[in-house]
Amino acid sequence: MSESLTDSHLDTDGFSADDISVDTAAEAPVIAEAPSADQLRPQVARWYAVQVASSCEKKVKATLEQRAVTLGVDNRIYEIEIPQTPGVKLKKDGSRQSIEEKVFPGYVLVRMVLDEDTMMAVRSTPNVINFVGQEDRRATAKARGHIKPRPLSRQEVDRIFKRAAEKKAVVKVDLTEGDQILVTAGPFKDFQGEVIEVSGERNKLKALLSIFGRETPVELEFSQISKQS
Repeated sequence: MSESLTDSHLDTDGFSADDISVDTAAEAPVIAEAPSADQLRPQVARWYAVQVASSCEKKVKATLEQRAVTLGVDNRIYEIEIPQTPGVKLKKDGSRQSIEEKVFPGYVLVRMVLDEDTMMAVRSTPNVINFVGQEDRRATAKARGHIKPRPLSRQEVDRIFKRAAEKKAVVKVDLTEGDQILVTAGPFKDFQGEVIEVSGERNKLKALLSIFGRETPVELEFSQISKQS
């Protein structure tokens, strides 16, 4: 007679039905937390003007480019520009030197996604003074308020870079009204005189020359004169 299969046979290995359970929690699907409104908002890069110490524009640009990588924000600081236009510097001996004339001396432009990390990276860069923006007034303190960076408008950006793209050279001459000059070329060569007006846009100046014993205003090219010490 065959032995019937009973519960006692199931217990021969020391386990009972009660010992077998299913971890329903482990099998439950994991529901990801919905992203916040800030995470869903697209990150838009805008141009900002940053005031820097005098003559430190190139130094700030190079340092900030380096720091952006070091601080891990180079994926949000895209461009750092110093708008410049071609220029010519007239030296005292009458010779000319090609230069790059800054459109806005004392400022650099930064295209970036504005957040706490990128603001800190810019503000803590040596020789940076602050962003150009609106000051939040402190109601109970005499100290200056916090500057809230203001993005440049599309019209402002277009105007700045259009001006920088102009190929007409600006002449920068170390001359002011009252300076003494010597005419080195042209019909008034070897005459001395005093500057009464400087027109860098026209590459010309007016000077009073003593002609036949009379002070006569004469218009001269920058290339026709040299400055007297």
